[in-house]
Amino acid sequence: MKQDRKILLEPIQPNEIEWRVQRQTGTKLIIVPYITNRCVMERFDKAFGWDNWSNEYKEINDGFICTITVNYNSQLIKKSDGANKTNIEPVKGGISDSMKRVAVQFGLGRNLYEYPKVMIETGDKYIPNWAKSRLKKMVEVINKGLFTDEVVILKNK
Repeated sequence: MKQDRKILLEPIQPNEIEWRVQRQTGTKLIIVPYITNRCVMERFDKAFGWDNWSNEYKEINDGFICTITVNYNSQLIKKSDGANKTNIEPVKGGISDSMKRVAVQFGLGRNLYEYPKVMIETGDKYIPNWAKSRLKKMVEVINKGLFTDEVVILKNK
């Protein structure tokens, strides 16, 4: 099987991102993009084959350490990272977040740190449905290299 680490470095697609509210200030939500755990599994399967990588978890204090081991060119490469338990579904969320964090060490989703600061003008505490299609379009434009704004403010028209 051909192994291709470049698959991990390809731009993150809109369906591979979940947007989370980082904080709410007045009538604005500040949101940030994260790769999904499903994205991690699918990209590692494509890059190395489902039988050439594995993950393991270790519970520590109030969180988890995930280690991903990849068999790459007959060499085992291990990387680890951790995350706290989350507020919603603490165990599942902490495990998932630790896996996403270690995947970034392999390069997957690292470009999300370069995304613009995104704010949504809304009275809601959740990302409104009208904003989701605009976020998808923004990701598509970013992936084409045509987006240069440092701050994006989405408003319901």
